[in-house]
Amino acid sequence: MTRFRPTALALALGLALLATGCGDRPAALAADSIAAVQGTGERSTLEGQRARIEGVVTLRMADGAFVQSLQPDADAATAEGLFVMSADGQPALEVGQHIVAEGLVAESGDGATLTTLADARFEVRGTVALPEPLVITAVPADWEAFEGMRLRVEAPLTVTGNDALLRFGEVDLAFGGRLYTPTEIAAPGEAARAVRDDNRRRLLVLDDASTAETPGTIAWLPTPLLAEAPLRAGSTLTGVQGVLDQRWGAYRLQADAVVGDVQQAPRPPAPVVEGGIRIAGMNLLNLFNGDGQGGGFPTERGAKDYDGYARQLAKHVAVITALDPAIIAAQELENDGFGPESAVQELADALNAAQPGARWTPVASEGRPGSDQITVGLLYRADRVEAVGAPALATEGPFERGSRPVLAQSFRMGDSPVFTVASVHFKSKGGCEDAQGADRDQGDGQACFNAKRVESAEAMDDWLKTDPTGSGSDRVVAIGDYNAHAMEDPIRVLRERGWQDAPMAAEGGATPHSFVFDGQAGRLDHAMLSPSMAAMLKGAAKWPVNSDESIGFAYDGAFGGEAGPWRSSDHDPLLLGFDPAPAR
Repeated sequence: MTRFRPTALALALGLALLATGCGDRPAALAADSIAAVQGTGERSTLEGQRARIEGVVTLRMADGAFVQSLQPDADAATAEGLFVMSADGQPALEVGQHIVAEGLVAESGDGATLTTLADARFEVRGTVALPEPLVITAVPADWEAFEGMRLRVEAPLTVTGNDALLRFGEVDLAFGGRLYTPTEIAAPGEAARAVRDDNRRRLLVLDDASTAETPGTIAWLPTPLLAEAPLRAGSTLTGVQGVLDQRWGAYRLQADAVVGDVQQAPRPPAPVVEGGIRIAGMNLLNLFNGDGQGGGFPTERGAKDYDGYARQLAKHVAVITALDPAIIAAQELENDGFGPESAVQELADALNAAQPGARWTPVASEGRPGSDQITVGLLYRADRVEAVGAPALATEGPFERGSRPVLAQSFRMGDSPVFTVASVHFKSKGGCEDAQGADRDQGDGQACFNAKRVESAEAMDDWLKTDPTGSGSDRVVAIGDYNAHAMEDPIRVLRERGWQDAPMAAEGGATPHSFVFDGQAGRLDHAMLSPSMAAMLKGAAKWPVNSDESIGFAYDGAFGGEAGPWRSSDHDPLLLGFDPAPAR
């Protein structure tokens, strides 16, 4: 998230005023109450006109202050609070001051419509008690009716996104449980847009009433943020209190009190799945090892220095040792070959050091797998499974540019049937400015490059059905980061072509997810099984060590030194177990 500093906000507001032709001050006053200025719509009908208001200062911000009416009007649809930006030379407003202010009605908020009294001059008439917060017990039908007012939410709110927690002291909360990416639970188009609109209605951002970055403490938390209390997504907060703001694209409660009750979502143990053949899928979040000799940092992606890389590697090793797979399908590895100083070999070496007796071995394809800085990888425990034949690499069509080449290798455990594992990483939803034609965002919830991902799904299906490894087996698992949610076209195409999306177990019967973006959960990571491979499936789970954790616990975050698997990536690992019974 990009947040503008107060100077930028003021500049943006000033430009907006000039654009509306409001540089000259009309003599007549358009209103004399906060409710009259606010009106009943998203934007004030008095925008660009001068008004006088009276009220009490309820909260100071870096670029102004919130003022609330002393006596509310009889219309519940009109808000009784207003944001005031003082004119140059005016003294700072203080909480509790009874003021009369005159200024220009405007809409500010950097992408939102915060009704504002700008360029305001005011008279202080003493101090008064603050109005009691209005108690909210359910999501309002219209947040606009409460803009600028003191509120207290006594309903439990679920933490649905915490990426900005340590950077800006804010967290995404939702009424009625966490929010899901629309195309995770609804078909693209009208159905997805309906979920999007409902998500916006249910969302409330809790902010710390400050624009400062990296606050030392989170003012509204009753206890400090710790590894033992990480405020994971899924945690619940009850009794949040503050002033309702609208800026940076969302309604947010600028906290003026400590949260009444925080129920921490626990960190879950590693999942256990049945089946003697365990396969993990993992996005490694740009695992770059420099020159492989402790130097060569910073790299094009990944850690800025060797110490950061060492912490990153240790987190991945902690994840893998806890899951205890025989095969790993990895994404976002440095594309630096397969030699002794390559990133994939160093990962194998670290795993072997952590697991005495293990013989982790990378699958080495011929040549450099694609031209991208990152690539996919396969690693296997040679003490548990046997690689059968040579690896195969899909490099044509959409895998020449966009999606990364698919890497496939066949295996056998003892006298089990031969099976093939393919590591997959389709084109991401980012970089939309480069999208052309059908790859542009179609507004249906699938973002840009959906056409490229559909083409990739079709090409991968065609390729895998040719038995590219020459194994003679139709047992295949294509696992990895598809950059497509469960209801989106690429996954639908694969299902229609006979692939089965391995059902992931999730806590408490919730919709499983492996990734959280913009406070919304969904699955970008899938394990697609051929029918014969699906018949061998004994269990499947994802381990939410990453998606629900604050980025502060990443290797380069404020708590990056914490040992263990937490926030090793931004994607959760998948774990599948298969029956190794011999073929009949």
